[in-house]
Amino acid sequence: MSASVMSYRFWRQKNLLVGGGIVAIAALMAVLAPLIAPFDPVHDADIMRSEMPPGLPYLFGTDSHGRDVFSRVVYGAQVSLSVGLITQILNTCIGVSLGLFAGYRGGLADDMIMGLTNIMLSIPVVVFALAIMAALGPGLINLYIALGLTNWSYSCRLTRAQVLSAKQSDYVKAARVLGYGHIRIMFGQIMPNVLGPVLVIATLGAAEAILMEAALSFLGLGAQPPTPSWGGMLSSARDQFFTAPWLSIFPDWRFS
Repeated sequence: MSASVMSYRFWRQKNLLVGGGIVAIAALMAVLAPLIAPFDPVHDADIMRSEMPPGLPYLFGTDSHGRDVFSRVVYGAQVSLSVGLITQILNTCIGVSLGLFAGYRGGLADDMIMGLTNIMLSIPVVVFALAIMAALGPGLINLYIALGLTNWSYSCRLTRAQVLSAKQSDYVKAARVLGYGHIRIMFGQIMPNVLGPVLVIATLGAAEAILMEAALSFLGLGAQPPTPSWGGMLSSARDQFFTAPWLSIFPDWRFS
């Protein structure tokens, strides 16, 4: 397929363009936050300018502490993006390692890992994450741990299925004939050939992790004030929904 045909098909995928544009905006906000935000999201507070409506110089208005909502929304992207990336890296590493070992070794190890995976699949992620957060306490680091240990089961099952097929392939048989060890075969021969579908699951999991972060921060278990977080900003804006609706509207832009 020529590059021109691929480019034509790409630009005709409206859902891809819209979704990719939203992700690109959030990523740019996170990376360029110090350049985009006109005020410090934490320290530029003045109670005399609290709950000012949107306008100049406060594009999204101010909150009850007199902080610029636009700056806090911009810096909040850093929290959401870091949660999506870090937690999904943890989930992917755990799921791929367990799935690779289970599919390659088989037998009792496969049964035990798949039994644990089925248990994880039977428990809603939010319930498991809430239990871990209740034990560890609120905070961003604990949020990384909670979400990084609760959503690896899909990657594990997919990796195991791919490994079961790949380990019967000719290149794996050739590696055994050449005397390669099990570790070298698993990580050097099989894993590079099964990562494609896993990366797709990882991207979907990152989006789910961002939504989970917003939900837990809304409940007061994520990033703690005054750290700007979209979920935390929505939580603190509940009491001002009728008096200062912009406090709820602008942090909620990504869910519309």
